[in-house]
Amino acid sequence: MEIQDTYQKAIRYAAEKHAELQQTLPDSIIPYAVHLSNVAMEILLAASHTKDFDTEFAIQVALLHDILEDTLVTFEELEKEFGSDVATGVLALTKREFLPKEQQMPDSLSRIKLCAPEVRAVKLADRITNLQKPPMSWTTEKKQKYLNEASLILRELKGTNEYLENRMELKIEAYKRYVEMTVKK
Repeated sequence: MEIQDTYQKAIRYAAEKHAELQQTLPDSIIPYAVHLSNVAMEILLAASHTKDFDTEFAIQVALLHDILEDTLVTFEELEKEFGSDVATGVLALTKREFLPKEQQMPDSLSRIKLCAPEVRAVKLADRITNLQKPPMSWTTEKKQKYLNEASLILRELKGTNEYLENRMELKIEAYKRYVEMTVKK
């Protein structure tokens, strides 16, 4: 299967599953699939700058990265549709809701670090994509926690993908300036 076909299968599947629950980007009417395609775009660009990168695998994980966490799709359904490697990568990226909130990200990062570099790259790409202007409903405290979490992700996944790490450093700095500016107002 060509990469475009792989992309189309995964984005369509993910978009349908997120749309079934009428999921949108926070504080907007924008379909959630836009976030998924943005993460995939980061992965495609990283792949063009990275030697020995399994782009087809990474694209599927990128487009499906929130499907177990945010939809009714089960691991078994995902595995049947996209294979064990993709489902396992997505599972590592899925926070365990039964854990206390402060343990969820460290737990996920420890599982991500056991996966292929492409799964780690998807985590970086996901956070890069999310380091934009935060939702209006977020408090200053939540923005600061998100910034701290981004720094944790970058620290923990250092050595994964130089291209994405450099992008994330720039995004963290821009987000930090934005948060500081909004606090001063």
